[in-house]
Amino acid sequence: EALFKDLPADAASAHPAWLYKAITRAWPEQANAVFEANNTHPPMCLRVNQQQHSRDAYLAKLSAADIDATTCQYAPMGLRLSSPCGVEALPEFFAGAVSVQDEAAQLCTRLLELQPGQRVLDACAAPGGKSGAILETEPALQELVALDIDEGRLERVADNLQRLDLRAHYQVADAADPQAWWDSQAFDRILLDAPCSATGVLRRNPDIRLHRRASDIPELVSLQRRILDAMWQCLAPGGILVYATCSVLPEENEQQIADFLQRHDDAHSAALDVAWGIDRKVGRQLLPSNEGADGFFYAKLVKAAATGH
Repeated sequence: EALFKDLPADAASAHPAWLYKAITRAWPEQANAVFEANNTHPPMCLRVNQQQHSRDAYLAKLSAADIDATTCQYAPMGLRLSSPCGVEALPEFFAGAVSVQDEAAQLCTRLLELQPGQRVLDACAAPGGKSGAILETEPALQELVALDIDEGRLERVADNLQRLDLRAHYQVADAADPQAWWDSQAFDRILLDAPCSATGVLRRNPDIRLHRRASDIPELVSLQRRILDAMWQCLAPGGILVYATCSVLPEENEQQIADFLQRHDDAHSAALDVAWGIDRKVGRQLLPSNEGADGFFYAKLVKAAATGH
């Protein structure tokens, strides 16, 4: 109980006891700020489609429409609105000029080091925000495969990419069972936005506080482990796998990756040369903040190049 004596009453009432303890144990210095951020309204952020507009050009369009916005600190195509609005008010939204996406989720594209001609897999792709960001960043990919286990959710990916006038190959399948769908053609880049506790986005999904249980975490960790190991089989030698979650719990993040590295001697975790987040032994952790991004974790795994004989 002494751990929580400084927590504000509203934070105490809004978080399950198990989650209090988990966050305070993991982030003793930042816990109160995390709880406070979780009790605020999240900012509405946009990702400008760089195939249509520069960020400054779209910012000018927003200004002309009397919509106040500022540039995001870390996402190069990100804008943060001063007040949320309906997408119908956003200039050229239905023509694909912009998407609604938190700044943290936009950060995957730089980590992937995308290049023309690459074959890229977006595993657990729904609802498609990161697929769109990938294709906007590098339109000359050989192929983007958007994979999701849920056919209905994958249809949302297709709808989102259609609005953006982007193309992908859609695959309904279980990422943890590549033998059931993979054609044995290795991917140069894989983005694994893994199923997780979503403890970094409580302010966007308050129902999580009611439905998430402590017993869910080991099950999620086991699922993440299975998907990670399966995706590693699909990655080309020399390729990059970016692991992401919207969790703030180390078991799903840095501990998950440390355990993965123990199992795979052909993998190493690349240092992330970025200005955002908190550096961990492997990967970087963003914590939710009142004015900033959602809680998110990223790690960049590089597969050893094939050796000649």
